[in-house]
Parts: sequence; C-alpha cells; structure tokens
Amino acid sequence: MKTIPPAELQKILSAQPSAPVIDVRTPLEFAEVHVPSARSVPLDELDPGSLSLPKDQPVYLLCRSGQRAAKAADKLAKAGFTRPIVIEGGTLAWIDANLPVTRSAVKIMSLERQVRIAAGAIVCVGVLLAHFVDARFIWLSGFIGAGLVFAGITDFCGMGLLLAKMPWNKR
Repeated sequence: MKTIPPAELQKILSAQPSAPVIDVRTPLEFAEVHVPSARSVPLDELDPGSLSLPKDQPVYLLCRSGQRAAKAADKLAKAGFTRPIVIEGGTLAWIDANLPVTRSAVKIMSLERQVRIAAGAIVCVGVLLAHFVDARFIWLSGFIGAGLVFAGITDFCGMGLLLAKMPWNKR
C-alpha cells in the first residue's frame, strides 16, 4: 500500500483538481471538516464496484488518522484497483499542515472518542453491577477489556463499526 503526505496530495490537487479523493469517515465526521475536493464514502458503505473510477488510476484515500483509509485501500486493491494511495495521518495531518479545509459550524464527536466513552461506560456499569447485584457481572467488564485488546492487536474494532451505523453518525 502506498502512502503520501498531505502536502504531496495538495500539490497533486493543484495540478489536477479532479483527482479522486475519497474520505471514508462517517458522514458527520466528514460534514464537520474535510478536504475541499474530497468525496464522502463511509468505509462501511464503500463498494469498489460503484465508484465508477478507472482501476489503473490513483485513488487518494483519507480518514481521520489513516487507519480506516488503509482498510479502504485493501478493499480497493482486492477489487482490482492498482493504485489506491493513503494520505499519511489523514485529515488530522492535513489540518496540522495548515492545508485548506471545508468546515461546518457544527462540532461532532469522533468515532474514536465514541468508542472510548462507550467502552468506559460499559466497564463501569459491569463493575458496579458486579459489586451491587451479582459478582458474575464482572465478566461484562472483562469482555469489553478483551475486545479492546483484540482491537489493538488486529486493528479491527467491532464497537467502532457498530457505532458508525448509529443514527447520530448518519447525516
């Protein structure tokens, strides 16, 4: 998988404003802030066959920090795209490089923060239930802890995928 820094993508877009840039974050994340020429195609809805892009041309992929874009690049490569390119550091790196963005007046909570809040809340509830109701509820906290370890090792977060489908993350 090829990666390029945000400044290089900016140079490419200056020369070729119609170069395909796909942002695979949730619609609300995209609405909050995005690269002006990017197109929103959430990772969970990414269907390489429906992109109507030449498979031998570069396709630039963005997300918040680069993780979801890497998954999108793998998905495109498996579908026969020969040049998926991930933007290093994603939208956060783009913003840090002081490159132009389109911003909404609405501030949203990132999917990563939502996962941390949900996991922390479930662990706390599990501990409280184990203490006050039945000791077996401690397994709820253990399950979430195991899920976080699994997500860290495999870079697959089921809770994140589930939260991405929630109504508040849709536009």
